[in-house]
Amino acid sequence: MNETLDTILAPADPPAFTVGNEYGTAPFVIIADHAGRRFPSRLGQLGLADADCARHIAWDIGAGALADRLGQALDAIVIRQNYSRLIIDCNRTPLTATSIADVSELTPVPGNRGLSEAHKAARRREIFEPYHNRITLELDRRRDAGRPAALISVHSFTPIYKAVARSWHVGVLYNRDTRLAHVLLELLRAESGLVVGDNEPYSVSDESDYAIPVHGEKRALPHVELEVRQDLITEESGQKQWAALFARLLPQAYARLTARNV
Repeated sequence: MNETLDTILAPADPPAFTVGNEYGTAPFVIIADHAGRRFPSRLGQLGLADADCARHIAWDIGAGALADRLGQALDAIVIRQNYSRLIIDCNRTPLTATSIADVSELTPVPGNRGLSEAHKAARRREIFEPYHNRITLELDRRRDAGRPAALISVHSFTPIYKAVARSWHVGVLYNRDTRLAHVLLELLRAESGLVVGDNEPYSVSDESDYAIPVHGEKRALPHVELEVRQDLITEESGQKQWAALFARLLPQAYARLTARNV
């Protein structure tokens, strides 16, 4: 690792985030914190093999493609993070132990060991902050224009975690604000054949998450984090199926929620 680097991204590297369907008319603002698996050219692959860089430790497999398809189906904006979570995790508070992990699950990440504070700051400045600043900008614009907004955070989870199989097809995650999540849970559980997790296989907290507490809760916006099992959305057919399901149920959930507030 070259600790003297002043910048992480080279001019030829892609930006930290991608915006899709920027002028979508739906109230939904769809984000994907772990959509990308890119590594800045100046950092290489952090000492990892190609196989490790394709695994869940590097990105949320299928989540970015699902977010894009959902945005198209709903006519909603999509903001996707482009770089591997191993560079910096955009759903963790900076400076916490899991923000830049030197071990992910059971896999050591050599290029994340012994980093200087200046190097960590460069990762935050060039990847974490631009992504979250773009989400903030979008939510500020909607607030200032009097447009409604509901934050939808799209993730995926591995079917097996540390040798333990996971039976859920989808998880609905939330923290203190249960409004949208509980309505969506009800709708998903009414679907035939789905195993739906209520804050499973993960749950949202201030310690383990960033996007929902900061962009959702602090603004008092309706929000939910969706976790779809990766083997269900690895291929295009599954992505289309799940996008169609969420595109059908999210407007129903949002309509029920807003009707309660009339």
